[in-house]
Amino acid sequence: MNKILFIGVAGLLGTLGRYWLSGWADERWGASFPIGTLIVNLVGCLLIGFLFHATEEKYLVDPVLRSAVLIGFLGGFTTFSSFGVQTFNLLRDGEIFLAGVNVLVSNVAGLLLVWIGYAVSKSL
Repeated sequence: MNKILFIGVAGLLGTLGRYWLSGWADERWGASFPIGTLIVNLVGCLLIGFLFHATEEKYLVDPVLRSAVLIGFLGGFTTFSSFGVQTFNLLRDGEIFLAGVNVLVSNVAGLLLVWIGYAVSKSL
């Protein structure tokens, strides 16, 4: 039961972090392109790459804490469901180029940042 509670609280914190960062980015650079969601997804990819290695292969971390961080916090923080609907809306609105940029950058840069986070954690 503690594991579920910790995951839930961490998920709340991740969700609030996503809400704040995405809102801040959209306010700063405008919402015509989902820059807030893109930034959140890329930061989430970097964090999960780093923490996946750090908590599974480098340091012995309590499985409850690991689940709270990776499933709860990062699960609440990353926004690929928002990514999907926003990309769909760009396509629906005829913004094919922007939709393509969103798909390409989110996926290619996201995978690259997972690798970088993993590599940085492994090198420490």
